[in-house]
Amino acid sequence: MCVSFNGISMLKNKKNRRPVAGALMVGFAAGFLLCGYEFVRSVSTSLFIGAYGAHNLPFVMTLAPLGTFGMVWGYGVLLSRFGSRQTLFLTSVLSGGGILACYGGILSGFHPAIGVLYVLREAYIVLIIEQYWSFINSVLRDDQGRKYNGPICGIASVGAICGGLIVGQTAKVIGSEHLLIFAGLSLLPAAVLAWWAYGLGGVPVQEPEKRGKLALGLFRDIPTLRYLAGLIFVTQMVSAVLDLRFSGLVEAALPMQDERTAYLGYFYALLNGCAFVFQFGVAPLLLHFVSLRTAHLGIPVVHLITCGVLLAYPTLTTGALAYLVFKTLDYSVFRAAKELLYIPLSFDVRYRAKEVIDAFGYRASKGMTSGLIALAGTISYRVFNIGRLPGSVYPLVALGALGVWSWIAWAITRSEDDRGRRLRVSEEVADL
Repeated sequence: MCVSFNGISMLKNKKNRRPVAGALMVGFAAGFLLCGYEFVRSVSTSLFIGAYGAHNLPFVMTLAPLGTFGMVWGYGVLLSRFGSRQTLFLTSVLSGGGILACYGGILSGFHPAIGVLYVLREAYIVLIIEQYWSFINSVLRDDQGRKYNGPICGIASVGAICGGLIVGQTAKVIGSEHLLIFAGLSLLPAAVLAWWAYGLGGVPVQEPEKRGKLALGLFRDIPTLRYLAGLIFVTQMVSAVLDLRFSGLVEAALPMQDERTAYLGYFYALLNGCAFVFQFGVAPLLLHFVSLRTAHLGIPVVHLITCGVLLAYPTLTTGALAYLVFKTLDYSVFRAAKELLYIPLSFDVRYRAKEVIDAFGYRASKGMTSGLIALAGTISYRVFNIGRLPGSVYPLVALGALGVWSWIAWAITRSEDDRGRRLRVSEEVADL
């Protein structure tokens, strides 16, 4: 049975393990993963806009949760049969093969492959990234997580920055579609490095399966999981509407496909560069000097400001700024602070319930939000004959979600403060 003792789960190769080295190795694996993801993200968005228009993005985003749920369920089956190390390797290799298969379909003129690629891109990245964090949360203590979570994200961002810059430099030269080859192949070194990371950090001892493949029963027993699910849901509502607004502004300003792909490549390189600075500089210092509650409550306040600016001045610059700030904080401070909540919990929470929250819940929220926006757009056109939804709808939805986000952040950090006080009291009693 896998249990957590002072923030460290039981590991098979406990004597020779080097947890920090293993966690940093996962950071390098994530660098290759995110480098390839920048190829597939920019290309899939540009291809879809070119084929179907930005106004149809909500429809394909609505399908993303279905693809994500299928992959998460398959992950649960693989985890029960093969264990965490082998499952990460298999899901990485299979995802790379899926990207290359979509590339073949696009080259052959099979347009639905563009939609399949978009759904796959939404699913595989969260599935694999969350497996990386499940491993990190299993091998690092709370104090180590506060110190190293940000830099681990920073190492990964180097790959993302390189990927964005390469897309920006090469999209017009070799064509958008051919960049998918590099995206698919990037998952091979990512898989190998992650395998080595388990060798360094140790393989968590897997609990006997008691709550099903996805451990859904734990949500009834652990309030923190319910709060985390709600937190992810509202944060991704904000992400979805800012993404859609930004994509619409990009379509209006850059109608040519390869020019649009190049712009997106440079944009995501800048985004990841900003995240890199926050991951190495801001996140470790903030989490060292500021309480977890202050960090979680401060993030939505920043987004209230940028969304307000976008509402008042709707341009490509303000749309890009709002989305860039959201993703920068999401990849750095928010990620580092959120992962600390998982460290003291069990294997099933870190490897099963976490995938439900941070992979499926992540995409389900974006999908549901996009679906509602698509429905509202259809009603506005069919019933009121006013064409597409006004651009002001997107930041207004974000502002409403940010209010709920602030309440959940207060509630979940209060719950963690209470649990921390109980843990300190129990340790003091044990010392008597």
